[in-house]
Amino acid sequence: EVQLVESGGGLVQAGGSLRLSCQASGFTIGDYAIAWFRQVPGKEREGVSCISSSVGSPYYADSVKGRFTISREDAKNTVDLQMNSLQPEDTADYYCAADTGGFCANAMHGNLWGLDYWGKGTLVTVSS
Repeated sequence: EVQLVESGGGLVQAGGSLRLSCQASGFTIGDYAIAWFRQVPGKEREGVSCISSSVGSPYYADSVKGRFTISREDAKNTVDLQMNSLQPEDTADYYCAADTGGFCANAMHGNLWGLDYWGKGTLVTVSS
């Protein structure tokens, strides 16, 4: 059974850092594109970052470029999201998702239907 489980969320002050982890089971995480999304109640789910299954540069939303770093840890079968210089506007539920096509186009263009598997999310709260 394919499963994605997020962890690492919590409460942090503005300017602080958190590291989210997306643990995959039922597949090899390097075989799929893995994306991080976030959602605030009442707003659309937003693509934050994505790493494809092939060699290439990761993708980042403009709002997080220079602050967030996505990385894949093949030995642990995880994709992590290091979040630095957090701001109150980063407060959201954060989800990871897998695209079995292996590319980040769906994630970064907001085509949520193209993501095949989703985790249940982890809450990040940034206080001012």
